Amino acid sequence: MLRDQVAIVTGASRGIGRELAFQLAAKEVKLSILGSSEDIHKTREDLKAYGYADVLSFTADVSNENDVDHVVRATRNAYGKIDILINNAGIGESKPVESVTVEEWKKTFDINVQGVFLASKSVLPFMREQKSGTILTVASDVSRYTIPENGSLYTATKYAVQGFMGSLAQEVRSDGIRAGTINPGKVDTYFANTKQGEPRKSDWLKVKDIAQAIIYMLEAPKHMVIDEMHLHSIHQDYPRM
Repeated sequence: MLRDQVAIVTGASRGIGRELAFQLAAKEVKLSILGSSEDIHKTREDLKAYGYADVLSFTADVSNENDVDHVVRATRNAYGKIDILINNAGIGESKPVESVTVEEWKKTFDINVQGVFLASKSVLPFMREQKSGTILTVASDVSRYTIPENGSLYTATKYAVQGFMGSLAQEVRSDGIRAGTINPGKVDTYFANTKQGEPRKSDWLKVKDIAQAIIYMLEAPKHMVIDEMHLHSIHQDYPRM
């Protein structure tokens, strides 16, 4: 169902983004992957080593409009279309409010929120022209409730993303474009740390779980949009909505 579609995946150097790149490639999706460091090219090399030929890689800052527009234009020029955008890039700080600097606040919003805005803005003209496309953003379960401690900055960005994506979905649906968010709970990646009293990382969701859920959302019939998907480990305690 996804064969020969063209996907841009941000934050694909490691974690969820890297795993998703492999799962999309296995579905014969043509890929354009980007990351903030040269590690992104290692992901491309690994994909090619597995026999996946249609892979472009870019070192780019998702909060920089010129970088994002370059990736989108290069992808369109190479493949002739853009069917899928996965906004996966993100960073986070776990600090008390009084310890968060203005620079940390701005940087986190630049990556987590402005990055989603810029990538979505850049692909939309092409998707509107095609009258089709899917934009999915990896947010977090904290976009629907708050972290008990030291999570104000990260939580604020995810609430912002949830609001943006919800409004975007309404704005673009008349052009046949789907937009939604996937909100994972605890995921066993470099990004998260275990706190005292929490389940072991071995009990958390795996990056493979999140990637499979994204594939499920992408493979939904074109007339159907999954606005939000929430995923948690059975071992994670979290507030019910």
